[in-house]
Amino acid sequence: MPVLVIGAGGHARVVIELLQANGRSVAGLLDDAPGRAPVLGYPILGGTDALAALRAEGLTELAVAIGDNAARARLGLMAEAAGFVLPPLLHPSALISPSAILEEGVQIMARAVLGPESRVARLALVNTGAIVEHDCVVEEAAHIGPGAVLCGAARVGARALIAAGAVLQPGVAVGVGAVVALGAAVVDSVPDGARHGGVPARALAQRSRD
Repeated sequence: MPVLVIGAGGHARVVIELLQANGRSVAGLLDDAPGRAPVLGYPILGGTDALAALRAEGLTELAVAIGDNAARARLGLMAEAAGFVLPPLLHPSALISPSAILEEGVQIMARAVLGPESRVARLALVNTGAIVEHDCVVEEAAHIGPGAVLCGAARVGARALIAAGAVLQPGVAVGVGAVVALGAAVVDSVPDGARHGGVPARALAQRSRD
């Protein structure tokens, strides 16, 4: 069965090619932004208000192609409420331990590595070339950026972002909704909602919401 994709931005291109690498077809895309153009030749079928109708037409599987963690979590719940299944999407070039635990809707991108007894929770994203070592936990809708490294038994909280090239020391924890900046070296745990960066990583000023 074709897979429906939510999102028509840059991450949608990656998800479409991930589906193609697994021999899956794409039914089309949904996006609530007006005027979106087709993505890699696939049409925009409407906004998220079309979910129920498309499910009634017989589509059953859906991928949330949204990079923003909170939005990905919200849209995943919306899709499940409409009756869709969120299959794990695993690139064929990823190296995944047979003892790794992968929940619904996870996306494991090209050349990513998941070590023994690692766990990646629902709707979490492990991006291109990232390494999630043994016994690590990546909680719901978190994002491990390209080339980031989680050393053994590190833990990343729900909706947290580990940006590209960052490294977590063994056993450290990054809190819910926290952000670890590009190339940071995390040697101490990061509190919920905090922003840390640098080598070694330290707290950064919070961005203004004005």
